[in-house]
Amino acid sequence: MTRAVLVDAVRTPSGKGKAGGALAGVHPADLLAGVLAALVERNGLDPGRVDDVIGGCVSQVGEQTMNVTRTAVLAAGFPETVPATTVDRQCGSSQQAVHFAAQGVVAGAYDIVIACGVESMSRVSLDAPFQGADVFGAGVRARYPEGLVSQGVAGELVAARWKIDREACDEFALRSHQRAAAAVSSGWFDGEIVPVQLDDRVHSTDETVRPGTSAEALAGLKPAFYDGALAERFPTVDWVITPGNSSPLTDGASAVLLMSEEMAAKLGLRPRAAFRGFAVAGDDPLLMATGPIPATRKVLDRAGLELDQIDTFEVNEAFASVPLAWSQELGVDLERVNPWGGAIALGHPLGASGTRLLGTLVNQLERTDGRYGLQTMCERGGLANALIVERLS
Repeated sequence: MTRAVLVDAVRTPSGKGKAGGALAGVHPADLLAGVLAALVERNGLDPGRVDDVIGGCVSQVGEQTMNVTRTAVLAAGFPETVPATTVDRQCGSSQQAVHFAAQGVVAGAYDIVIACGVESMSRVSLDAPFQGADVFGAGVRARYPEGLVSQGVAGELVAARWKIDREACDEFALRSHQRAAAAVSSGWFDGEIVPVQLDDRVHSTDETVRPGTSAEALAGLKPAFYDGALAERFPTVDWVITPGNSSPLTDGASAVLLMSEEMAAKLGLRPRAAFRGFAVAGDDPLLMATGPIPATRKVLDRAGLELDQIDTFEVNEAFASVPLAWSQELGVDLERVNPWGGAIALGHPLGASGTRLLGTLVNQLERTDGRYGLQTMCERGGLANALIVERLS
């Protein structure tokens, strides 16, 4: 069987996803084009040899519609013959792009493929795709007559179900910023970040990391998703999710270069990691953020591995309650989870987060001489992706 390997991973630094954010002036297609161009340039790869570019993007409306990945491929200067497509599995969109890309290599459909993602949350708002429409229809409303809830409220439901209090959420958020700040100061991100040239300067550092945050500052923030009617419906919810223990709105793009092991050898490129397993899972769409739990179990089973064989985990920090519930349910020591910080500090540019996590995961395995890494993330609708990589060099 052909083995799919990862050769390289790059990303932009994060930008705050609002007006005035560092990357707010950059069109999302150009944001993605920058990492695509950097990926082929730093590997000396003729872009014309790329069989496909698979990109993730969640809010595919406005500047991010009409197959933004293809637009970015053209903006990056790739030959017109290089195809591209854009996929949507909500927050896991670019992780799903990785799954599709690697599976295509294993199947023999691709020799060289790029998986990537982009989200400009400053230019395309999170609610822009809804346009005031009913996105569920009669069938879903009949199945869930009391109604589904937003992701933030789902994060609250998870906290209530696993009895995760405000102090635990804030402590986790503080740890995320401290770890990310330490990684930045140690230069750990330098190998994966592609600086973005702006009109007046170069943006090269994650804008969302707050080295000076404190437990006191986090404790002073108000709950972000409190609603009186929902408080009556869910009396066990303590409303512990705040802007401080949630991932911020973020702009960013990321990309990974995948190919067959044989092609890497032919081109003289170093394969850094191989893919050992993939899984996608569905779970309760009301709780929504619990999908990483069954997805993790599923991918371990598919790979024939046990939890204690995994050296490091990347679990997306949509809200602090998500990795906290995941670790509690599976019995994973948080010391092995998101060692360079997570989305609470590094940001969550929805469509780009999956490939961002993968690059950080492989870099951490290389830094620590670890062998196996597992990545998972929750997605709207009660979905989750999970994958396992094995470090090769």
